[in-house]
Amino acid sequence: MSNTSNKRLVIAWALLTLLTLVYVGMDEAVDRNGTLEASTVVTVSAIAIALIKVRIIFREFMEVRHAPVWLCRLTDSWVVLVAACLLGSYFIGLAVAAG
Repeated sequence: MSNTSNKRLVIAWALLTLLTLVYVGMDEAVDRNGTLEASTVVTVSAIAIALIKVRIIFREFMEVRHAPVWLCRLTDSWVVLVAACLLGSYFIGLAVAAG
């Protein structure tokens, strides 16, 4: 493995760690009096952070970055599809609960 490749993996790992710490900080910020309060901003942010992390893992640790273009597009499409399903389910659930 080349030195450039190692640097790239360390940067990816650091970014994944940073995103995890952002989520933990965000999670702690919504804790009020020992009771967790879910909000749309926190939920959507958590889903977005998770999907960003998945894309980084696909590209850097599963070596999709060097794969054929169709595989890169397929993994990106998968991330978008999962995002649509998760966010759609969440917002439909909110509408049903309010209705």
